[in-house]
Amino acid sequence: MSASGAEPRAVIVEGSGAAFAQAIEVNGHHLVGDEPVAVGGTDTGPNPYDYLLAALGTCTSMTLGVYARRKQWPLESVRVLLRHSRIHAEDCAECETKAGLLDRIECEIELRGPLDAEQRSRLLEIANKCPVHRTLTSEIRIDTRLT
Repeated sequence: MSASGAEPRAVIVEGSGAAFAQAIEVNGHHLVGDEPVAVGGTDTGPNPYDYLLAALGTCTSMTLGVYARRKQWPLESVRVLLRHSRIHAEDCAECETKAGLLDRIECEIELRGPLDAEQRSRLLEIANKCPVHRTLTSEIRIDTRLT
């Protein structure tokens, strides 16, 4: 069981050893993962980092919507724009790591609706507390084994 008490959903990814394209299945939903042509893929689907950003953006938007509904705030819609890049650690003043490259995710959130400044400020705080954001900023343990 997951921390929420629900059974964890399985994600199955299958692909040929000869190409980047991957078939992804999540509870009956079928997706495709690939890489752009420029790096040897066939661009038939998003790349893995695109999916990571999609997970964060989806969770952020959902979390803001749930919070605003609970508070009965006039949030009409949310638009989340995300970008992933690698930066040199020495260029990051607020980072603990000072050597090598760091992953950087930029997240811009557009809130639509007649929200006041206090509501907008609180929603920004809530955005940084969505479950996927918390996962990405916590210590992560991945147990991998051959079957």
